[in-house]
Amino acid sequence: MFSSRTPDDLQPNRLAAAIAGARAAGVALVDATVSNPTAVGLDYPFAAIDEAFGGAGGGVYAPDPRGLPSARAAVADRFAQRGATVATDDVFLTASTSEAYALLLTLLCDPGDEVLVGAPGYPLFEHLVTQQAAVVRHYAVSAGAAAIAAAITARTRVVIVVSPNNPTGHVRSRRALDELANMCAARGVALICDEVFCDYSYPSDAVPSAAACTTGLVFVLDGLSKSCAMPQLKLAWLACAGEPALRQRAAERLELIADSRLSVSAHVQRALPALFDLGVPVRAQIRDRLVQNRALIARALTSVRGARLLDAVAGWYGVIELPAGHTDEGTCLDLVDRHGVVVQPGYFYDYPRDDVVVVSLLVPQAQLRPGIAALVELLR
Repeated sequence: MFSSRTPDDLQPNRLAAAIAGARAAGVALVDATVSNPTAVGLDYPFAAIDEAFGGAGGGVYAPDPRGLPSARAAVADRFAQRGATVATDDVFLTASTSEAYALLLTLLCDPGDEVLVGAPGYPLFEHLVTQQAAVVRHYAVSAGAAAIAAAITARTRVVIVVSPNNPTGHVRSRRALDELANMCAARGVALICDEVFCDYSYPSDAVPSAAACTTGLVFVLDGLSKSCAMPQLKLAWLACAGEPALRQRAAERLELIADSRLSVSAHVQRALPALFDLGVPVRAQIRDRLVQNRALIARALTSVRGARLLDAVAGWYGVIELPAGHTDEGTCLDLVDRHGVVVQPGYFYDYPRDDVVVVSLLVPQAQLRPGIAALVELLR
């Protein structure tokens, strides 16, 4: 009765079952995985956000498949601030980056075509690609253009790069992005670069954007969920880049696909320029917390021989290498059972190793500190 685009087995994994069991037993869990920015005690300018919507003038229905020009111009200006020139007509607004992926995979893939995705990486990609009747193939997230080229087959249509990567924090340089765009162009493969974490680099260096690539067919994704830490407002965008004639052909087809959905609220589109301004102090709070939490974790782990916080230069997550003899799932289950603490196993992110766990760096220190203390005690 059901299509193969949804999994046959929807049973919870062992960790999810253990967490549910602990909660059912009344255990007050310390959750060190919370990544919802609206649930971690940040100081939001809620009154100003409400005011931005109060004057949004959404009473008239004037749909544009690409999105309202004023909102797309604000997105183009955001790219300009990052050193990339993007025309307003090359911007498409969507309700989420997940929807942007759906549009692009509809544009680029027939059933059975392959999409290359970096591993470790966010587990959502498997679902997004499968739901479009395509197939996920993996490459090592730190692989260069030559190594990724070796993974391309006759069925490959798309290479997805997440920079900064989630959860590793790996960032591709300007040169690396250009090399990747050139390689994809030579093989007739589209490049999608997900840049949702671009505002969260720890040295505060600018993260280069693939929107500056001028060869092949390149698409760049971002959205309010991360850029302004406002996932509840449901607005994202994709920008078309690369070779001009190819880019124009893609945009014409994307407009047709987007016109069948028209999913984005006029209110949030009209409010977007103001929301970008209101997101600045929220981002500043997050950056400070990321740096402070990385320092907290690194200090705590110095007392555990063989454990360390893996290096990263961006992103919201911390990846912890476990000492010899400890596995990711075993550690996560023991933490829930013995200490009521939740962290994530590396296999959630397709890590090729079983000795890392992942925590969110958004968690307030008052919540993260006891969680990390429990991990240290367990590892000792």
